[in-house]
Amino acid sequence: MQVSVETTQGLERRLTITVPAESIDSQVKSRLQQLAKTQRINGFRPGKVPVSVIKKRYGQAVRQEIAGEAMQRNFYEAIVQEKITPAGMPNFEMKTDVDGQDLEFVAAFEVYPEVEVKDVEKIEVEKPVVEITDADLETMMETLRKQHATWKEVKRKCKKDDRVTVDFVGTIDGEEFEGGKAENFELEMGKDRMIPGFEKPIVGAKAGGEVVADVTFPEDYHAEALKGKEAQFKITVNKVEGLSLPKVDEEFAKLFGVEDGDVEALNTEVRKNMQRELEQTLKANVKEQVIEGLLANNELELPKALVDQEINALREQAKQRFSQQQGGNVDNLPELPADLFQENARKRVSIGLLLGEVIKTEELKVDSAKVDALIETAASAYEDPQEVIEYYKTNDELMQQMQNVALEEQAVEVLLSKANVKEVTKAFDEIMNKQA
Repeated sequence: MQVSVETTQGLERRLTITVPAESIDSQVKSRLQQLAKTQRINGFRPGKVPVSVIKKRYGQAVRQEIAGEAMQRNFYEAIVQEKITPAGMPNFEMKTDVDGQDLEFVAAFEVYPEVEVKDVEKIEVEKPVVEITDADLETMMETLRKQHATWKEVKRKCKKDDRVTVDFVGTIDGEEFEGGKAENFELEMGKDRMIPGFEKPIVGAKAGGEVVADVTFPEDYHAEALKGKEAQFKITVNKVEGLSLPKVDEEFAKLFGVEDGDVEALNTEVRKNMQRELEQTLKANVKEQVIEGLLANNELELPKALVDQEINALREQAKQRFSQQQGGNVDNLPELPADLFQENARKRVSIGLLLGEVIKTEELKVDSAKVDALIETAASAYEDPQEVIEYYKTNDELMQQMQNVALEEQAVEVLLSKANVKEVTKAFDEIMNKQA
């Protein structure tokens, strides 16, 4: 086998590979002899068909088969010989494939870029220092109460976070329009479900009251005939309901799995969950800063094959999310354009290459303790953490994923140890609200 390597442009390579004629011809002859023993052809006894007859009928197909196998096999032998690592599958082009002549073909592909992680010390990281205070716990308990609140009819004026039941009639230039009328319409205030301005006059009204809302339909409104039109809604308030928050008592504690209803135990559990979520958020926050700094200081030329592969993965993830939202029906979903995923795909490929280089140069190995900690953190959100842990440890695919995450985190930790890190005191809600 003879091999010549050509750099066409950037990361593209072309291998021209020549395979001796006798190697191909002998394989073709052997394959034809095997066929002669098994093929049934009229006029000949089984196993007695002359090779010349088999060659006339099957020779071309057999040679194409042998040539295809030879291209695959010799390509992999060539890249090992030349110490080349392709970043994707090659495109083969046959040059010469004739009996008695050397087989010659070209394999075109991309290689991985040379990666050198530079200027790590220039990465600036603001590391938040956060303490969960009693006030933070009280705020969280109030949030939990609101999540389990019930609506209760009130006789007072409507507030901006109440729920109302209304009748309304919309007009444009004094004429009613299609879709602008409803009776006993239930509206939770402050959720921006209606046209801007619709809710404003309802705030301060009581049940039985009538108000008027002057609105302008947005230019991007879904109904073409209403875009940009000024309208007036006459609104009758039938009912006003306010949220009734449950008391933090034994029954409330039991809602969150505290079997004996101990409120202090609930407080302890809620604080623990807050701490876990805070630690995960802080870790994600710092990691994002490290990654962004790494990317800013290390621009790479990326193989199109890897970017395309990542685009396909992101497209499939989007399709799966849409499938879940639509109850599994994606039959009529059009192919999402690659441009939607291009930027994210390029970023993910760059991150993978750079962190991979850090793992390689630092000779990082998977830290089993970190893997266990990651699994335990993931499992802690479930009702039976031990069952989840056991499931992970008996699933090779999940374990491999978690090991990859652990290695990535180890690489980020190495970068963080060399970066310019500044600790900044932050409030719990500031960090968590920013993350949300």
